[in-house]
Amino acid sequence: MRALITGAGGMVGRAVVELFQREGHEIRAAEHRSLDITDEQQVNAALDREAPEVVINCAAWTDVDGCELDRNRATNVNARGPELLALGCRRLGILFITISTDYVFDGEKDGFYTQRDQPNPQSAYAISKLEGERRPQLAWARTIVVRTGYIFGAGGRNFLSSIVDRARRGERVKAISDSFGTPTYAPDLARQLHRLARLDLPGLYHVVNAGEGASFEQFAHFAIETAGLDGGLVDSISRHSIRRLASRPRNSRLRCLLSEAIGLDPLPLWQDAVRDFVATESSAVSPKVPPCSG
Repeated sequence: MRALITGAGGMVGRAVVELFQREGHEIRAAEHRSLDITDEQQVNAALDREAPEVVINCAAWTDVDGCELDRNRATNVNARGPELLALGCRRLGILFITISTDYVFDGEKDGFYTQRDQPNPQSAYAISKLEGERRPQLAWARTIVVRTGYIFGAGGRNFLSSIVDRARRGERVKAISDSFGTPTYAPDLARQLHRLARLDLPGLYHVVNAGEGASFEQFAHFAIETAGLDGGLVDSISRHSIRRLASRPRNSRLRCLLSEAIGLDPLPLWQDAVRDFVATESSAVSPKVPPCSG
């Protein structure tokens, strides 16, 4: 399978590239400097040049508070970019897969959000990501949208990815106790994206690690203690105690209604994924793959 991976310099993009490479596929990895997905000419030129069989879009602007300050940029990157990729894929008959977020929900529901639940985004970031689901699906029928959230993995810069390193340095970690999601390990997400690419069944999927989900505090305690470090380094705080520009959902736990029906195995329990992350994160190395030439 020839695959073009956009956003290949990010945590998820690197995990997808590594997985596809390990599975023996022909990969072209496009970072922002080699492919700006908001530039229609660049998108079409890359698709014509690389002639992929599938495009997996891992490019996004994920600075939730930053999106509040620059809504035009958020829309351009998170909505217009995926739309341009989908239009290019339609022109050439290519499967298109793009990644969305659990933040499209308002968080007021107790329990798990499924595809039956109505999105109600509460921030500029979430609005742009929901548009980034809908525009590609309208543009090209052969589109797969994957919602996920609470992503962690080697090289990640977010809270979940960095807490073990911070604890190893003896830093105290403030973790929110009253916001809940379903942790998702980047390599496991990549594995499910690979399965979806092979199945080639357009639709909307929720992809997260198995289990009942966790708060940031629960995740932090488990990860730090799994690393053999002092769980006492975790300070519990309320989400209302932090002043942030953008609203985040109180609960954004996800569950998929389609995966079992089409034969997709569930991802491992998030606790098992954390154990793997803790064991491997210090030695993670980015894969060497042919770049998308520009």
